[in-house]
Amino acid sequence: MAEIFYDADADLTRLEGQTVAVIGYGIQGRAQALNMRDSGVENVVVGSVRDESWEQAEEDGFSPVPIREAVEEADVSFMLVPDEVAPGVYEEHVESALGPGKTLNFASGYNIAFGHIRPSEEVDVIMIAPRMIGSSLRTLYLEGKGAPCFVDAHQDASGEAWEDCLALARAIGCTRAGALRVSMEHETWMDLLAEQGTWPLIMGVFLSAYELQVEAGISPEAVLLEMYVSKEPAEIMEQAAEVGLFGQLGLHSRTSRYGQTTRLEELDRSGIKSFLREALEERIRTGRFDREWTEAQKSGEPVLERLLERAGSHPIVEAEKRLWEALGAAHGNTYGEE
Repeated sequence: MAEIFYDADADLTRLEGQTVAVIGYGIQGRAQALNMRDSGVENVVVGSVRDESWEQAEEDGFSPVPIREAVEEADVSFMLVPDEVAPGVYEEHVESALGPGKTLNFASGYNIAFGHIRPSEEVDVIMIAPRMIGSSLRTLYLEGKGAPCFVDAHQDASGEAWEDCLALARAIGCTRAGALRVSMEHETWMDLLAEQGTWPLIMGVFLSAYELQVEAGISPEAVLLEMYVSKEPAEIMEQAAEVGLFGQLGLHSRTSRYGQTTRLEELDRSGIKSFLREALEERIRTGRFDREWTEAQKSGEPVLERLLERAGSHPIVEAEKRLWEALGAAHGNTYGEE
């Protein structure tokens, strides 16, 4: 059974007199900084570059400073810049400002797991990884709720890294819902497997079902409305999170329940498990994906952009646009709204 920690397990008084630097004021950085301030952390400093995020921090009542200055001032530094730029930011602005008694917190285990960032042994290294996008992390906090998170004390130079980790998780609201202890390596593997295994399979199923039904003469718009544009799958997954993967079947018709359970029993999942196993064991854990992605970024070639362009040329994209227009809905808007 996994270890899960709540508000009662975390002592906010540990943060009294502490200065916390939030490096990167994007969606996660903004939410976490605001939540900490509202939790009573008096000294929250935003470290940023002079861009829109700097202006947003000022609008929110912070006085942003250059990243190195924020880290020098802080007892704890939250590295909340994107994974792919974090090593460069760390090397240029953060590393030399760290020292004994300081703590470095990550919202993802990626750069530690693959050795792109190697903090000094004098520094505490922790992870607080909310399982929620930043905007919802903030909304839940304001509603008196919280988003669950993964936590880890990866490097405990001070002997107090774990207690500080839980206190900081409480400050951003995560121990309201539950902080589950997971190593930074395991957090990284799970995150990458979702991105390289689970979601490609889901997208592949939708694309295949779309192509098959259109070939059978069903209108593309009808297929899309049935599959996901109605948002029914989103409702199903929300119910699965509340009552369980099989518990949500009780919300479907008996015909639906019979069809789903019979075909699930007949489904040969060996190919699916093989696909997932290859992703986890041969690509992720070996570091093959990390090396591939690192080289793609260093090459200067628009590798990702080309992949996205290819994906965007699938007929499903134009069919989506036609359906949204017909329903009177632009991206992210409720049907019928301008």
